[in-house]
Amino acid sequence: MEVFLIRLLQFMLAISLLVLLHEGGHFFFAKLFGVRVDKFYLFFDPWFHLFEFKPKNSDTAYGIGWLPLGGYCKIAGMIDESFDVEQMKQPQQPWEFRSKPTWQRLLIMIGGVLVNFLLALFIYSMVLFHWGDEYIGVKDMSMGFKFNTEAKQMGFQDHDILYSYDGKLFDRYDVDVFRHLADAKTVTVKRGGKEVTINMPEDLSLLTMLQASPAFARPFIPAEIDSVLPESPAAKVGIKKGDKILAINDKPVDSWNEFVYQVGVLSDVLSTAKTSADSLKTRTVQLVYASGEAVDTTQVVLSPELMLGVTQTSLANYYKPTQLKYGFFASFPAGIKYGLGVLRGYVNDLKYVATADGAKSLGGFGAIGSLFPPTWDWMMFWRMTAFLSIILAFMNILPIPALDGGHVLFLIYEMVTGRKPSENFMIKAEYVGFTILILLMIVANLNDILRWLGYL
Repeated sequence: MEVFLIRLLQFMLAISLLVLLHEGGHFFFAKLFGVRVDKFYLFFDPWFHLFEFKPKNSDTAYGIGWLPLGGYCKIAGMIDESFDVEQMKQPQQPWEFRSKPTWQRLLIMIGGVLVNFLLALFIYSMVLFHWGDEYIGVKDMSMGFKFNTEAKQMGFQDHDILYSYDGKLFDRYDVDVFRHLADAKTVTVKRGGKEVTINMPEDLSLLTMLQASPAFARPFIPAEIDSVLPESPAAKVGIKKGDKILAINDKPVDSWNEFVYQVGVLSDVLSTAKTSADSLKTRTVQLVYASGEAVDTTQVVLSPELMLGVTQTSLANYYKPTQLKYGFFASFPAGIKYGLGVLRGYVNDLKYVATADGAKSLGGFGAIGSLFPPTWDWMMFWRMTAFLSIILAFMNILPIPALDGGHVLFLIYEMVTGRKPSENFMIKAEYVGFTILILLMIVANLNDILRWLGYL
């Protein structure tokens, strides 16, 4: 429960900040060009609101709604998600959005996206300035990777060190490694001190690679125990820190990758158990492990969740990370480069959304909230906030009616043709776009529920 509340608080804080600044971008340009803003709200307020304040001599009411799905800036004389058609029936006023030149209306509409995008780059820059950057270089991973059967059929072998893709060197170990593998025509690995080039299939999907079990490729990490939890199954049979697991139920284990896979096999068997005796039989495993030079075999009764009660070693146990520090001014170009890389990767991954697996991978508020760390970590919080800011900017600029990008599309049409779309058309387009967004939101959050129930 504590983890849930910490993640919820981080999520709400990040979303509130991003929504306020996004709507603030619209508000700034509207006020700059003398357009009246009727309402400025954090969260939506159908039927009622939690708080509202209207300063003296101000046309704008500021408030907080009860529905935390975003926020809005109600601009006078504009067809938006408020669907205030009565206002549009009144005579046009000089302070209204519809009375302003096209270029001013365009700046008002892109104001939110512009703020979110610049905010993301600024946050990334300040994160690099304050905390620096730390990563493990792929070339430094001397134990290489462990590959699944599909990867081995392509020509990869366990302990291959990823070297280059289409002639470009692999750099840091992150999700971009798998994007490069999915898009590459050829991949070169170092094997036994020699370079070996592998021709990659054209239909390799990033989603398939990441969802495969065992994974297409993961860093090879020996099954060495980092620590043992008190009163755990491992502690009860005398397993200690530094011991190395060699086999489970006569299945050789050369890495944590393999151990996790074998436990997954046990989980499949456990799901079919009909009695407590069947469950106990599945959870009772024979474990072979090395303690120094000695090799021991013991029976262990895993927990009902099939936990051994140990923590695994990680990449940091075997490889020294590269650390980069940035001065204040140097952090800005580095932050911009990093942010553009994040945006490029996100846009590249959108091609999978139209596939069946991509639709299943869509996530709603639960999936986004789970991306935040389970403990309060300011660096991770700001990184996630910057990432969400980039997503918010990109999604809002898509040419879908009801989004900023839809309004921008119609304004560009007006600038090119000299003809303004009719108000009746704009209202219908707004309804269509709003319906699309609601359906997408339902699908994404339904996926969260199905994942929680174990159906996805």
